[in-house]
Amino acid sequence: MVWKWEGVMPAVTTKFTPDDRLDIPAFERNVEAQIKAGATGIILGGTLGEASTLSESEKLDLIRSSTNVSNGRVPIIMNVAEQTTKEAIEAARKAKKCGASGLMMLPPMRYKADSRETVAYYAAVAQSSDLPIMVYNNPVDYGIEVTLDMFEELSRYETIQAVKESTRDLSNVTRMRNRFGDRFAILCGVDTLALESLVMGADGWVAGLVCAFPHETIAIYELNRNGRLEEAREIYRWFLPLLELDITPKLVQNIKLAEVATGLGTEYVRAPRLPLIGEERARVLEIIEQGVRTRPKLEIL
Repeated sequence: MVWKWEGVMPAVTTKFTPDDRLDIPAFERNVEAQIKAGATGIILGGTLGEASTLSESEKLDLIRSSTNVSNGRVPIIMNVAEQTTKEAIEAARKAKKCGASGLMMLPPMRYKADSRETVAYYAAVAQSSDLPIMVYNNPVDYGIEVTLDMFEELSRYETIQAVKESTRDLSNVTRMRNRFGDRFAILCGVDTLALESLVMGADGWVAGLVCAFPHETIAIYELNRNGRLEEAREIYRWFLPLLELDITPKLVQNIKLAEVATGLGTEYVRAPRLPLIGEERARVLEIIEQGVRTRPKLEIL
């Protein structure tokens, strides 16, 4: 499959049954909704996908399932978040075997690797697999920043092609462009900075609230791409209170509640996460309900 790191790539949630098994039918319905709305790729097993709670066999089942749903329409990208280089290499191998078209990679988990170690980690996977790789650069949540100098070293590996830019520093889009031109595709990884990043030259958006609102998310991207910034801005302003549900520790619970409200998912999470209760739940539901009530009417782009 020939594809580019661009457009809207949903970081999909993992659906569970009430007895804590994978809910493959619900998962497949959401993936299909994303593809039909115009998503350009599906990303599995990220933070939003509750990756740290999934077994290896469950991750591979999700790859197989989403690959079957996609049937070649969009690439299926698996997140790699491992503690050792050996495990990361093996995860990449198994992801490809099950049908993944690309990888999104975090730096080593738990151990806070220094710059040399982090570069070596990415390089080892890049040299062991021919799958294209997107570096997930999220120092806020994971404690390791992939700096421009580190990207300079990684640029020698052809399969390292993109960055999920989640540093929360909007100027990093420009810094990457100034230093590397188009060598790396840049995808915004923070919902509340998405339109700003696209305006500054990002190629795409790894989105979270898209799981519940695929058409609105993709409309923002397409309107901006087609030079209709004012229209994109109007939808984005409506969307922002919802997008802010993605930048809290309870993003999984929040977004799953939103999926329920729009008919695209279930609320079940895997322990130690628990469903929201009390005032916290009421506050989130109020935001979601307000968003649904005032949902914009979209033109066909």
